[in-house]
Amino acid sequence: MTFASKQILTADALNGGFQRQTIIYTSSGTFTKASYTWARYARVRVVGGGGGGGGGEAPAAGEISCAGGGGGAGYAESLLTVSALGTSETVTVGTGGGGGAAGDNNGSAGGTSSFGSLVVATGGGGGGGGTAEAPAFANGTEGSHGTGTSGDIQLNGMEGDRGVGLIGLGRVMTPRGGGSILSMPSQISYTASSAAGSDGNSYGGGGGGAACDESAAAQAGGDGADGVVIVELFGGSGTS
Repeated sequence: MTFASKQILTADALNGGFQRQTIIYTSSGTFTKASYTWARYARVRVVGGGGGGGGGEAPAAGEISCAGGGGGAGYAESLLTVSALGTSETVTVGTGGGGGAAGDNNGSAGGTSSFGSLVVATGGGGGGGGTAEAPAFANGTEGSHGTGTSGDIQLNGMEGDRGVGLIGLGRVMTPRGGGSILSMPSQISYTASSAAGSDGNSYGGGGGGAACDESAAAQAGGDGADGVVIVELFGGSGTS
C-alpha cells in the first residue's frame, strides 16, 4: 500500500472547482481533453480485472479435488490537473480472467487497467487447478492479488482462497475468489456433491475455485470480473 500524497477535494483546494461529471469506462476507450474544456482536475480511479478460479478434477472413490480461487485486482487512484494531460489519454479496462475448465486446470490472470501511463493497476492471478487426491486433504494454490503500480494511491486486492477439502464429510465448499476495493469476495457454494466456482463480483473480483467430492463430476472454475476506470471531473465556478 502506497500513499504518495494526500489531497482533500474541497472547493478551496480546487480553486473554487466542484465535481461536475463522472465518466465510467467498463470497456477500453479514449479520454479526449477537448471534450471537457471546463474541466480543471480529474480524479481517476482504476481497478484491474479479477483472476479466474481453478477447475477441479473428477475424483474417484476416496478422493477429493479442490481448486484455488482467483485473486482480486489491484487499485490505483490519482488527482490530476487536466491541463497537464495529453490531448487524449488511452483508457484500458482489464478483462477478467477465465475460469479453468472442468478438470485439473488453472484459471487465467485478469488484465491490467490504466489511464494512460499515469494511473495503472494490475489484475489478479489465476487460481490453481484441483488435482484428485486420496490423502486427508487436497488443495489448489490461491490466485495472487493484483496491485496498484502507478498513482498517488496504490492498493492490493485480496488473494484468492487456497483450496482445501476433507475426505469423508460428504460435503465440499468452493474456495472464494479474492475481492478488490470495489468488490466483495466471490460467493461460496457448500454442497454434498461437487460445485463449479462462482464468478467474481464487479469490479475486479476473482472467480471462485471448483470443489469436487469423491466419485463426483469434474467442475470448472468461476470467471473473474472485468475491471473499471472511473474519471471524476472537477470544473471551476462560473466556467462553461
